[in-house]
Amino acid sequence: MSERVLVNQLKSLPAGPVEVSGWVETVRDQKKVQFVVLRDETGAVQLVNPATRPTEDAADQDAAALALTETIGALATGTFLTVRGELKHDERVKLGGVEIKVGELVIAAAANPETPIAADSSPDKRMDYRFIDLRQRRNNLIFRVQTTLEHAMRTYWVERDYIEVHSPKLMASPSESNAELFEVPYFEDKTAYLAQSPQFFKQMAQVAGFGKIFEIAPAFRADPSFTSRHATEFTSIDAEISWIDSHEDVARMQEELLQTAFQAVADKHGAEIQELFGVEVQVPTLPFPRIPLAEAREIVAARGYDIPRTDGDLDPEGERQIAAHVQETYGHQFVFITDYHPAIRAFYHMRDEETGLTKSYDLLFNGVEITTGAQREHRVEVLIEQAKEKGLDPEHLDFYLDFFRFGAPPHGGFGMGLARVLMLLLGESSIREVTYLFRGPTRLAP
Repeated sequence: MSERVLVNQLKSLPAGPVEVSGWVETVRDQKKVQFVVLRDETGAVQLVNPATRPTEDAADQDAAALALTETIGALATGTFLTVRGELKHDERVKLGGVEIKVGELVIAAAANPETPIAADSSPDKRMDYRFIDLRQRRNNLIFRVQTTLEHAMRTYWVERDYIEVHSPKLMASPSESNAELFEVPYFEDKTAYLAQSPQFFKQMAQVAGFGKIFEIAPAFRADPSFTSRHATEFTSIDAEISWIDSHEDVARMQEELLQTAFQAVADKHGAEIQELFGVEVQVPTLPFPRIPLAEAREIVAARGYDIPRTDGDLDPEGERQIAAHVQETYGHQFVFITDYHPAIRAFYHMRDEETGLTKSYDLLFNGVEITTGAQREHRVEVLIEQAKEKGLDPEHLDFYLDFFRFGAPPHGGFGMGLARVLMLLLGESSIREVTYLFRGPTRLAP
């Protein structure tokens, strides 16, 4: 296969013969000239063809030119093709200052004449035809940003000697609680569960002596919610580290990670994000503000909002209110909410011996929770008692509890939702828009 010439390379090439491949975005078939906007994964270029129309004296006409004009006139939006022609530089051309005079078109696959979605189609309709919806430059950018974000995080970890793991997604018992579980029939009348998180296996890596690990992988929640920030399958960004003093060590690592990742996105895509999303990528300063949960609730109440929850946690409006306070007070998009009561945290979160509160945090980004992090309980006898408090049967957790019967270091980590980070970074209203193929209670295809 010869190396393709991409659209974003045309500006640097000399005028002359060129070959480019892509799909048809628009066709303007005028009487004397035809224009086609051809797009590939890097940009768009204008194709030009002086139209040759049939006349009464057809015998004197160029058959190839007639055929080319007819082919261009019949092109449907979305047709994939290769064009060979003459590259011309002309600053008057608004689309990149270059155009290609068509010499030959080779159609790889013609599209149906009627495109099933338009710019004003409903989100559900666009999701039905996501493969077409993703052709937009704006949507293409989302996944370039995602690639840069993930690469920057991986680079941060790898440069600091973290080990990447790939934990199983079929589990013999729940990793979080008995709720929101997808059950899967397994062999010999057994039941398996889709992993709600890699939590148990992240901790196993600490017991195995890996020291510092990370994973970017799918997680599953049988959550019937239809909110803008929930999905039944999502990409979870997880890290776990040994020999910590408290959850503060985890928080420091995460804020450095996010600062590094946001800087990479701003450097590579900042101008294009501003152009297409109207959002300026703000690289967060360190340290992120920290506010204990009890204090956060007092601040929210002082702002005139009465949190209706009775379990002592923040609700979505409470999160937005505390984020507004942080923005007004500290000029910051991020805030760690710390010191949660054990009743609203997982059984494996370590508790402070003096306060009885968990050594844990939630990280809010622009008023939305993106992370839960904590120091984990590594003493097996304490884990057993805390599991019982949560109504979990220790026998069903025996494989997990075994991790801690043969020695374990103090450790902690976090789990972060990739789609939520992208949604908030780009100012989108729903994780559907920033997920390659969304999965929810009523969405299993495409």
